Amino acid sequence: MGEAVYRDYDQEGLDAQYNNRKRFPDYIDRFAAWAEWSVETRKRRKGFLDIPFGDQPTETLDIFPAEQPNAPIYVFVHGGYWYSLDKSDHSYVADGMAPNGVTTVVNNYALAPDHDMDEIVRQNLAAMAWLYRHARDYGADPDRIYVCGHSAGGQLAAMMLVCDWPSFAPDLPAGIIKGVCAISGLFDLEPIQLSYLNKTLKMTPEMAIRNSPIRQSYPVEAPLLVVPGEDESEEYHRQSSAMVAFWEKLGYPAELLVPKGLDHFSLVDSFGDPESPLIQRQLADIRAL
Repeated sequence: MGEAVYRDYDQEGLDAQYNNRKRFPDYIDRFAAWAEWSVETRKRRKGFLDIPFGDQPTETLDIFPAEQPNAPIYVFVHGGYWYSLDKSDHSYVADGMAPNGVTTVVNNYALAPDHDMDEIVRQNLAAMAWLYRHARDYGADPDRIYVCGHSAGGQLAAMMLVCDWPSFAPDLPAGIIKGVCAISGLFDLEPIQLSYLNKTLKMTPEMAIRNSPIRQSYPVEAPLLVVPGEDESEEYHRQSSAMVAFWEKLGYPAELLVPKGLDHFSLVDSFGDPESPLIQRQLADIRAL
Protein backbone atom coordinates (compact mmCIF):
# COMPACT_ATOMS: atom_id res chain seq x y z
CA MET A 1 0.00 0.00 0.00
CA GLY A 2 1.28 3.43 -0.91
CA GLU A 3 1.20 6.69 1.00
CA ALA A 4 -2.24 7.78 2.18
CA VAL A 5 -3.67 10.69 0.18
CA TYR A 6 -7.17 10.83 1.70
CA ARG A 7 -8.34 9.21 4.92
CA ASP A 8 -6.82 5.71 4.80
CA TYR A 9 -6.71 5.48 1.00
CA ASP A 10 -3.58 5.60 -1.10
CA GLN A 11 -3.90 6.99 -4.61
CA GLU A 12 -4.88 3.69 -6.19
CA GLY A 13 -7.41 2.96 -3.47
CA LEU A 14 -9.00 6.41 -3.63
CA ASP A 15 -9.25 6.27 -7.40
CA ALA A 16 -10.93 2.86 -7.18
CA GLN A 17 -13.54 4.21 -4.77
CA TYR A 18 -14.68 6.82 -7.28
CA ASN A 19 -14.18 4.95 -10.56
CA ASN A 20 -17.78 3.91 -11.16
CA ARG A 21 -17.25 3.04 -14.79
CA LYS A 22 -14.62 0.48 -13.85
CA ARG A 23 -16.65 -0.81 -10.90
CA PHE A 24 -19.81 -1.19 -13.02
CA PRO A 25 -18.63 -1.89 -16.60
CA ASP A 26 -22.16 -2.29 -17.98
CA TYR A 27 -22.53 1.50 -17.80
CA ILE A 28 -22.16 1.68 -21.60
CA ASP A 29 -25.32 -0.37 -22.07
CA ARG A 30 -27.17 1.75 -19.53
CA PHE A 31 -26.15 5.01 -21.18
CA ALA A 32 -27.39 3.65 -24.52
CA ALA A 33 -30.68 2.52 -22.98
CA TRP A 34 -31.30 5.89 -21.32
CA ALA A 35 -30.68 7.67 -24.62
CA GLU A 36 -32.98 5.28 -26.51
CA TRP A 37 -35.77 5.61 -23.95
CA SER A 38 -35.40 9.38 -24.11
CA VAL A 39 -35.79 9.48 -27.89
CA GLU A 40 -39.05 7.58 -27.51
CA THR A 41 -40.22 9.93 -24.76
CA ARG A 42 -39.65 12.99 -26.94
CA LYS A 43 -41.62 11.37 -29.76
CA ARG A 44 -44.61 10.59 -27.52
CA ARG A 45 -44.72 13.43 -25.07
CA LYS A 46 -45.29 17.14 -25.54
CA GLY A 47 -42.19 19.07 -24.65
CA PHE A 48 -40.56 22.46 -25.01
CA LEU A 49 -36.99 21.64 -25.98
CA ASP A 50 -33.71 23.54 -25.85
CA ILE A 51 -35.10 26.60 -24.11
CA PRO A 52 -32.24 29.02 -23.38
CA PHE A 53 -31.87 30.15 -19.78
CA GLY A 54 -28.63 32.06 -20.31
CA ASP A 55 -26.20 33.37 -22.91
CA GLN A 56 -23.93 30.32 -23.08
CA PRO A 57 -24.68 27.57 -25.64
CA THR A 58 -24.76 25.00 -22.83
CA GLU A 59 -27.44 26.95 -20.94
CA THR A 60 -30.58 25.21 -22.20
CA LEU A 61 -33.33 23.13 -20.66
CA ASP A 62 -36.28 20.98 -21.68
CA ILE A 63 -39.75 21.23 -20.14
CA PHE A 64 -42.29 18.41 -20.28
CA PRO A 65 -45.49 19.93 -18.88
CA ALA A 66 -48.09 18.06 -16.90
CA GLU A 67 -51.66 18.19 -18.17
CA GLN A 68 -52.84 19.72 -14.90
CA PRO A 69 -52.49 23.50 -14.48
CA ASN A 70 -50.26 24.95 -11.77
CA ALA A 71 -48.39 21.65 -11.48
CA PRO A 72 -45.45 21.10 -9.15
CA ILE A 73 -42.06 20.95 -10.86
CA TYR A 74 -39.58 18.08 -10.87
CA VAL A 75 -36.11 19.03 -12.06
CA PHE A 76 -33.71 16.25 -13.03
CA VAL A 77 -30.00 17.10 -13.09
CA HIS A 78 -27.97 14.54 -15.00
CA GLY A 79 -24.71 12.98 -13.88
CA GLY A 80 -21.59 12.12 -15.84
CA TYR A 81 -18.89 13.26 -13.37
CA TRP A 82 -19.23 16.84 -14.62
CA TYR A 83 -17.61 15.97 -17.96
CA SER A 84 -20.11 13.83 -19.89
CA LEU A 85 -23.75 13.09 -20.76
CA ASP A 86 -26.52 15.48 -21.72
CA LYS A 87 -30.08 16.40 -20.85
CA SER A 88 -31.24 14.63 -24.01
CA ASP A 89 -30.11 11.33 -22.46
CA HIS A 90 -32.60 11.77 -19.62
CA SER A 91 -35.90 12.88 -21.16
CA TYR A 92 -37.31 9.51 -20.11
CA VAL A 93 -37.69 10.66 -16.51
CA ALA A 94 -40.70 12.70 -17.69
CA ASP A 95 -42.53 9.40 -18.20
CA GLY A 96 -42.26 8.77 -14.48
CA MET A 97 -43.55 12.15 -13.39
CA ALA A 98 -46.05 13.45 -15.97
CA PRO A 99 -48.64 10.69 -15.33
CA ASN A 100 -48.48 11.74 -11.68
CA GLY A 101 -49.37 15.34 -12.49
CA VAL A 102 -45.86 16.77 -12.22
CA THR A 103 -44.09 18.95 -14.79
CA THR A 104 -40.58 17.69 -15.57
CA VAL A 105 -37.57 19.87 -16.36
CA VAL A 106 -34.19 18.51 -17.48
CA ASN A 107 -31.37 21.04 -17.74
CA ASN A 108 -28.04 21.09 -19.48
CA TYR A 109 -24.92 22.70 -18.13
CA ALA A 110 -21.31 23.35 -19.06
CA LEU A 111 -18.91 20.42 -18.82
CA ALA A 112 -15.27 19.96 -17.89
CA PRO A 113 -12.56 20.34 -19.02
CA ASP A 114 -13.77 23.34 -21.01
CA HIS A 115 -15.42 24.82 -17.91
CA ASP A 116 -14.49 24.67 -14.25
CA MET A 117 -16.62 23.65 -11.27
CA ASP A 118 -17.49 27.23 -10.39
CA GLU A 119 -19.05 27.76 -13.81
CA ILE A 120 -20.77 24.36 -13.80
CA VAL A 121 -22.45 25.19 -10.48
CA ARG A 122 -23.27 28.74 -11.59
CA GLN A 123 -25.06 27.49 -14.70
CA ASN A 124 -27.18 25.09 -12.66
CA LEU A 125 -28.15 27.88 -10.28
CA ALA A 126 -28.95 30.09 -13.26
CA ALA A 127 -31.24 27.38 -14.63
CA MET A 128 -33.22 27.34 -11.39
CA ALA A 129 -33.39 31.13 -11.25
CA TRP A 130 -34.79 31.18 -14.79
CA LEU A 131 -37.25 28.42 -13.94
CA TYR A 132 -38.52 30.26 -10.88
CA ARG A 133 -39.13 33.38 -12.97
CA HIS A 134 -40.76 31.63 -15.95
CA ALA A 135 -42.50 28.54 -14.57
CA ARG A 136 -45.98 30.05 -14.86
CA ASP A 137 -45.44 30.55 -18.61
CA TYR A 138 -45.47 26.76 -18.86
CA GLY A 139 -48.38 26.11 -16.52
CA ALA A 140 -46.23 25.19 -13.53
CA ASP A 141 -45.97 26.43 -9.96
CA PRO A 142 -42.67 28.22 -9.15
CA ASP A 143 -43.30 27.78 -5.44
CA ARG A 144 -43.13 23.99 -5.71
CA ILE A 145 -39.77 23.18 -7.28
CA TYR A 146 -38.27 19.82 -6.31
CA VAL A 147 -34.87 18.79 -7.65
CA CYS A 148 -33.39 15.34 -8.18
CA GLY A 149 -29.79 14.89 -9.21
CA HIS A 150 -27.90 11.74 -10.12
CA SER A 151 -24.21 11.28 -9.25
CA ALA A 152 -22.53 14.61 -10.10
CA GLY A 153 -26.07 15.89 -10.46
CA GLY A 154 -26.59 15.03 -6.80
CA GLN A 155 -23.87 17.51 -5.86
CA LEU A 156 -25.41 20.12 -8.15
CA ALA A 157 -28.90 19.57 -6.73
CA ALA A 158 -27.57 19.89 -3.19
CA MET A 159 -25.76 23.11 -4.13
CA MET A 160 -29.13 24.46 -5.25
CA LEU A 161 -30.58 23.51 -1.89
CA VAL A 162 -27.93 25.40 0.09
CA CYS A 163 -27.72 28.40 -2.25
CA ASP A 164 -28.20 31.90 -0.84
CA TRP A 165 -30.65 32.83 -3.59
CA PRO A 166 -31.12 36.52 -2.72
CA SER A 167 -27.34 36.93 -3.01
CA PHE A 168 -27.30 35.03 -6.31
CA ALA A 169 -30.03 37.29 -7.73
CA PRO A 170 -31.76 40.03 -5.70
CA ASP A 171 -35.19 39.35 -7.21
CA LEU A 172 -35.23 35.80 -5.80
CA PRO A 173 -36.54 34.80 -2.37
CA ALA A 174 -34.68 32.44 -0.09
CA GLY A 175 -35.33 28.76 -0.48
CA ILE A 176 -36.73 28.53 -3.99
CA ILE A 177 -35.85 24.81 -3.96
CA LYS A 178 -38.41 23.09 -1.76
CA GLY A 179 -36.81 19.64 -1.63
CA VAL A 180 -33.98 17.55 -3.06
CA CYS A 181 -33.37 13.91 -3.84
CA ALA A 182 -29.69 13.09 -4.37
CA ILE A 183 -29.21 9.75 -6.14
CA SER A 184 -25.66 8.42 -5.66
CA GLY A 185 -24.65 11.98 -4.86
CA LEU A 186 -21.35 13.60 -3.95
CA PHE A 187 -21.35 16.18 -1.19
CA ASP A 188 -17.67 16.71 -0.32
CA LEU A 189 -15.43 17.34 -3.32
CA GLU A 190 -12.12 17.09 -1.45
CA PRO A 191 -11.61 13.40 -2.33
CA ILE A 192 -12.66 14.14 -5.92
CA GLN A 193 -10.05 16.89 -6.12
CA LEU A 194 -7.44 14.40 -4.90
CA SER A 195 -8.50 11.61 -7.27
CA TYR A 196 -7.83 10.76 -10.91
CA LEU A 197 -10.94 12.75 -11.84
CA ASN A 198 -9.16 16.02 -11.18
CA LYS A 199 -7.04 15.56 -14.31
CA THR A 200 -10.24 16.50 -16.12
CA LEU A 201 -11.91 18.73 -13.52
CA LYS A 202 -8.82 20.75 -12.58
CA MET A 203 -10.24 21.89 -9.24
CA THR A 204 -8.09 23.74 -6.76
CA PRO A 205 -8.57 22.80 -3.08
CA GLU A 206 -10.41 26.09 -2.55
CA MET A 207 -12.73 25.42 -5.48
CA ALA A 208 -13.54 21.97 -4.11
CA ILE A 209 -14.45 23.44 -0.72
CA ARG A 210 -16.74 26.18 -2.01
CA ASN A 211 -18.58 23.72 -4.24
CA SER A 212 -19.08 21.06 -1.57
CA PRO A 213 -22.68 21.14 -0.27
CA ILE A 214 -21.66 19.67 3.07
CA ARG A 215 -19.33 22.63 3.71
CA GLN A 216 -21.85 25.40 3.13
CA SER A 217 -23.32 27.66 5.79
CA TYR A 218 -26.53 28.91 4.18
CA PRO A 219 -28.98 26.00 4.32
CA VAL A 220 -32.72 26.58 4.53
CA GLU A 221 -35.28 24.12 5.80
CA ALA A 222 -36.34 21.61 3.14
CA PRO A 223 -36.52 17.81 2.98
CA LEU A 224 -33.45 15.97 1.73
CA LEU A 225 -33.61 12.39 0.46
CA VAL A 226 -30.23 10.72 -0.11
CA VAL A 227 -30.20 7.48 -2.10
CA PRO A 228 -27.03 5.48 -2.67
CA GLY A 229 -27.36 2.04 -4.22
CA GLU A 230 -26.56 -0.96 -2.05
CA ASP A 231 -23.67 -1.87 -4.35
CA GLU A 232 -21.97 1.55 -4.29
CA SER A 233 -18.41 1.93 -3.04
CA GLU A 234 -17.65 2.59 0.61
CA GLU A 235 -16.90 6.23 -0.13
CA TYR A 236 -20.29 6.80 -1.73
CA HIS A 237 -21.98 5.31 1.31
CA ARG A 238 -19.81 7.41 3.65
CA GLN A 239 -20.59 10.61 1.77
CA SER A 240 -24.30 9.83 1.74
CA SER A 241 -24.43 9.14 5.47
CA ALA A 242 -22.38 12.25 6.22
CA MET A 243 -24.72 14.49 4.23
CA VAL A 244 -27.79 13.12 5.99
CA ALA A 245 -26.11 13.66 9.37
CA PHE A 246 -25.16 17.22 8.36
CA TRP A 247 -28.75 18.05 7.37
CA GLU A 248 -30.24 16.45 10.47
CA LYS A 249 -27.80 18.32 12.72
CA LEU A 250 -29.26 21.54 11.33
CA GLY A 251 -32.66 20.31 12.45
CA TYR A 252 -33.99 19.68 8.96
CA PRO A 253 -35.70 16.53 7.63
CA ALA A 254 -33.35 14.06 5.97
CA GLU A 255 -33.62 10.42 5.02
CA LEU A 256 -31.06 7.85 3.89
CA LEU A 257 -32.62 5.27 1.59
CA VAL A 258 -30.48 2.36 0.31
CA PRO A 259 -32.33 0.27 -2.31
CA LYS A 260 -31.27 -3.35 -2.30
CA GLY A 261 -29.49 -4.87 -5.27
CA LEU A 262 -28.96 -1.60 -7.15
CA ASP A 263 -25.75 0.11 -8.16
CA HIS A 264 -24.61 3.57 -9.20
CA PHE A 265 -26.21 3.35 -12.63
CA SER A 266 -29.10 0.92 -12.23
CA LEU A 267 -30.65 3.21 -9.59
CA VAL A 268 -32.13 5.48 -12.24
CA ASP A 269 -33.29 2.79 -14.69
CA SER A 270 -36.77 2.86 -13.17
CA PHE A 271 -37.27 6.63 -13.37
CA GLY A 272 -39.45 6.30 -16.44
CA ASP A 273 -41.93 4.12 -14.55
CA PRO A 274 -44.61 6.18 -12.77
CA GLU A 275 -45.21 3.34 -10.30
CA SER A 276 -41.59 2.62 -9.41
CA PRO A 277 -40.72 2.81 -5.70
CA LEU A 278 -38.16 5.59 -6.17
CA ILE A 279 -40.57 7.73 -8.19
CA GLN A 280 -43.34 7.15 -5.65
CA ARG A 281 -41.01 8.01 -2.75
CA GLN A 282 -40.08 11.31 -4.36
CA LEU A 283 -43.73 12.00 -5.14
CA ALA A 284 -44.50 11.75 -1.44
CA ASP A 285 -42.17 14.71 -0.84
CA ILE A 286 -43.48 16.61 -3.86
CA ARG A 287 -47.11 16.22 -2.81
CA ALA A 288 -46.23 17.53 0.64
CA LEU A 289 -44.86 20.81 -0.74
